Amino acid sequence: MTAETTPLIPISLLTGFLGSGKTTLLNYLVAQPELKDTLVIINEFGEIGLDHLLVAHSQEDVVVEMSSGCLCCTIRGDLKKTLKDITWRFAEGGKRKFDRVIIETTGLASPIPILHTLMTDSFIASKYRLDGVIVTIDAVNGAHTLDQHLEAVQQAAVADRLLLTKSDLADAAQLQALQARLRQINPAAKQILSQQGQVAPQQLLEAGLFDSAGKNADVARWLSEEAYGTDHGHDHHAHHDHNHGHHKHDDHQHHDSHAHDINRHDDHIRAFCFSFDQPIEPHLFDEWLSLLVGFKGPNILRIKGIINLAGEDKPVVIHGVQHIFHPTVTLPAWPSEDHRTRIVFITKDVERATIERSFTAFMQAQAIEAEQRTRPAKPTGAW
Repeated sequence: MTAETTPLIPISLLTGFLGSGKTTLLNYLVAQPELKDTLVIINEFGEIGLDHLLVAHSQEDVVVEMSSGCLCCTIRGDLKKTLKDITWRFAEGGKRKFDRVIIETTGLASPIPILHTLMTDSFIASKYRLDGVIVTIDAVNGAHTLDQHLEAVQQAAVADRLLLTKSDLADAAQLQALQARLRQINPAAKQILSQQGQVAPQQLLEAGLFDSAGKNADVARWLSEEAYGTDHGHDHHAHHDHNHGHHKHDDHQHHDSHAHDINRHDDHIRAFCFSFDQPIEPHLFDEWLSLLVGFKGPNILRIKGIINLAGEDKPVVIHGVQHIFHPTVTLPAWPSEDHRTRIVFITKDVERATIERSFTAFMQAQAIEAEQRTRPAKPTGAW
């Protein structure tokens, strides 16, 4: 992205299961000066929208309501049309009247179909960028909701920000247990405690790769690889879990290890980051990723990564949701002296070892290719 490129409009996706406090949060947010140039799109499940009666309109045209069905399924086409129309509907004198969009979705479904829509439509991709997924979690009833509804688990798994509402009503042990479970589901998502929907807007926004100007990439914040316990001790190989190989001398120690292992829990979600030291041949990386999402796509909830491709002096950033990938972004330079390939995965019922084995197989093919290129050619016409 160059300095001359027009900054893309950031979109924040706000979701959370029914009763988790999305409307209370919106009522608070739209009154804050930080959101004065924000357009909020609200969807309510069913034929008659009710949320618009509860949302305080802090300014003219701040809310667009689409109530003809569930945004996650039956009116995905309407979302495309709305995002296309608002660039001129909410403009004056040829100047757009908003700089940011928040889409509040129904709490009854996974936000993944909406993420697909934002990533696959060429017009939307040319005007907008996903800033982040904000998920509200009821601190009192959140554990029960996660137990009963897979959609709530998927919402938490793909989140960039987890806002724990009603935190003042939950007892300390209850809140601590919920936070630990959410860290297992999604260790990199920032957890924020809220009472009555009150939270500083800057804690929820700027969760994407780029800042609000759309020019400066903050890869370290976006990947949050340290949250996954990445082991940096294995040269030239995909790295393993931070507690892999630790000796467990008794049952208590074994239990503690599982309690802190982000890949062992009852929600079927695996969250991990592995890295690779050497530059990767572009065609092998494309083949590996295509094969992986072809076989495991529905169960790969989210992928983020910065890739060191052989023959390129600049890093490439990838971002995918299931089998859909956002167009790759080539950064103007490496953000630090660390030039490793680093890929974050959040999966459902797909073990780290499965992905790592496939990656290792392709990297072995790369090594064979490299050896063949450097091997002296056999002389021709020899007796």
